[in-house]
Amino acid sequence: MPKNERALPDGFMTVGKLAERMGVTVRTLQYYDREGLLSPTAESGGGRRLYTDKDMIQLHQILSLKSLGFSLDDIKNRLAPLDTPADVADALAAQAAAVREKIAVLTESLTAIETLRAEVLQMQTVDFKKYADIIVNLQMKNEFYWLIKHFDERTLDHIRSRFDKESGRAMLETFNRLQDEALRLQAAGEPPEGARGQALAAAFWQMVTEFTGGDMEILAKLMEMGSFDGADAAWRQRQAAASAYIEPALDAYFTRIGTGPTGEDMQ
Repeated sequence: MPKNERALPDGFMTVGKLAERMGVTVRTLQYYDREGLLSPTAESGGGRRLYTDKDMIQLHQILSLKSLGFSLDDIKNRLAPLDTPADVADALAAQAAAVREKIAVLTESLTAIETLRAEVLQMQTVDFKKYADIIVNLQMKNEFYWLIKHFDERTLDHIRSRFDKESGRAMLETFNRLQDEALRLQAAGEPPEGARGQALAAAFWQMVTEFTGGDMEILAKLMEMGSFDGADAAWRQRQAAASAYIEPALDAYFTRIGTGPTGEDMQ
């Protein structure tokens, strides 16, 4: 053992020794000291910084949180005193939670990357605007993200201009809720022209009007959704079943109000 190490009090190590054991530089430890993240427990008579095994555990906390992407300011707020076994256990539990959170984020990112790759190969064209739209919809957890590759640029521009993440998510929730309601009414034997069927038709047409802004070309494009190539079989089946109820409900609705979807007189 070097002479300067032998002269240390029991249970202490120099900044150089701590840096060596933890795989960091002395400069890093000096920086953490200046920033108030990790100060030496003591100083020798000669002014050398002295650290303990407890300091090494705290340094492990810092390095672990830093590797998870936390800023030094975040780490300061997350560091806990390590004076009792409960303190240590709590600190480790917090680290474990941070690791699990990071794993979840990375897993979600990996899934999005793999999904986008599959969509790119299916599209067979380079279209970064569509790629970006797909990413946004994956972040929204929109299960219909794959429909984007079937829309033309005019339809997508329309959607981009009318909806942000929040309003887009609300529209999707409305669409799914109304489809679920159509399937429920169908299963219950409720006639499309009945009161409940007509309430559904009114709500559905209001949603369509809000989505299209009255643009019939956009409406025509939406009507093609059930026939897109590559659509999942279960999705096709659901669309067909819901449409089998919604379409006659809308027919009855337009007849009742006397105006068709394009504003024509139904009388």
